[in-house]
Amino acid sequence: MTKLIIILSAQILLLAGVASAGDGGDFARTTYQKHPAFKKEEKLTHLHFYWHDSTKGRNPSSVMIQQPVSNSSLFGSITMTDDPLTTDEPKNSTVVGHAQGIYAGASQGEIGFLMVLNFAFSTGKYNGSTISVLGRNTVFSKVREMPVVGGSGMFRFASGYVKVRTKSFDSKTGEATVEYNCYVVHY
Repeated sequence: MTKLIIILSAQILLLAGVASAGDGGDFARTTYQKHPAFKKEEKLTHLHFYWHDSTKGRNPSSVMIQQPVSNSSLFGSITMTDDPLTTDEPKNSTVVGHAQGIYAGASQGEIGFLMVLNFAFSTGKYNGSTISVLGRNTVFSKVREMPVVGGSGMFRFASGYVKVRTKSFDSKTGEATVEYNCYVVHY
């Protein structure tokens, strides 16, 4: 319950201010709270970035390794991904890391993926740190939410969630841009 109150309080503070990250660009902001069990401050970090997925062309960032059983829902498909994460919506924005992992068609009734991703950061104070996401992504929903299940480096003992919104998708080019707001509690 305390963790929930901390998260909600921090989110209100985050929404009231402009996010800044110092040497990592304008994609993260951290607040602090002391945790009695670890005798360390529990932090809530809000990261905001864009995920750029490319499934076609000469150099795709995602490759389907298992074809779907059903083309209408992509059920049974498995796609490996190494997608750039940027500070802004245009693909040529500053890269802050990569989303590396798998997304698999896990729904027969709609396009819904099981997402298994590591956000591997490569800039600023988060360089070398990761956040792990495991969850359900129904891609045609306006907003999706998936849990943060762990992390490494600066994000050890991480928990939290990501809110996801598709900004653009072109079925002809296989290009998608997805906005991620990531709220991570860590020590």
